[in-house]
Amino acid sequence: MGDLKQHSLIKAQERLRDQVGHALRAALIAGELRPGSVYSAPGLAAELGVSATPVREAMLDLAREGLVEPVRNKGFRITEVSERELDQCTELRTLIEVPTVGRVTELATREQLEALRPLAEEIVTNAREHNLIGYLEADRRFHLTLLGLAGNDRLVETVGDLRKRSRLYGLTGLDEAGKLVSSAEEHRELLDLMIAGDRAAAEECMTRHLGHVRSLWAEARDEPVERPAGRLGPVRKN
Repeated sequence: MGDLKQHSLIKAQERLRDQVGHALRAALIAGELRPGSVYSAPGLAAELGVSATPVREAMLDLAREGLVEPVRNKGFRITEVSERELDQCTELRTLIEVPTVGRVTELATREQLEALRPLAEEIVTNAREHNLIGYLEADRRFHLTLLGLAGNDRLVETVGDLRKRSRLYGLTGLDEAGKLVSSAEEHRELLDLMIAGDRAAAEECMTRHLGHVRSLWAEARDEPVERPAGRLGPVRKN
């Protein structure tokens, strides 16, 4: 029985770490954790209403994703992405994803492509409901699953890494302006073109979509939404 209790405790700790990580990602997207700033695990823990341990573990998870970087004896710095880095990531994604979408258009079955329909709808729904975490997660799953139909796991891994490096900041302002919905609806358009077997149009749509994402990122940088720092709110422990 002692082993079972220990197992239950570990599971509870893992769930809390995941909940903290979710809250920190939401704060990153909303701009409440600012690029270039350093945050301590105890300080964040106090704001989230948890102990420092799950916060430190969650931040290490984010560090592995490239979202933050450890600063010795201080905490974690929110990593910054320059305009040049963004342009480079967008260029690489275009070189990889556009021809891959074209190839998948010709290789994938209608059933395989239709299986992505719920994700395309989920992206649109999340955009309309202002669920930014849900939006980005559904968008990630849609694009990586679609690319996975080409059968190249390394390609999917590479694009996944590029997505992490070119993540979006300050989406809250764009969401409030209703500018995310049009980008979300491009997933439906892309899927319809691929199901119709129109390779050229699907490649054009993917090129336009990546350019649209890049322009949204630039708008978020140029028109930051000012929000109070240090008000993350408590994590609700299940």
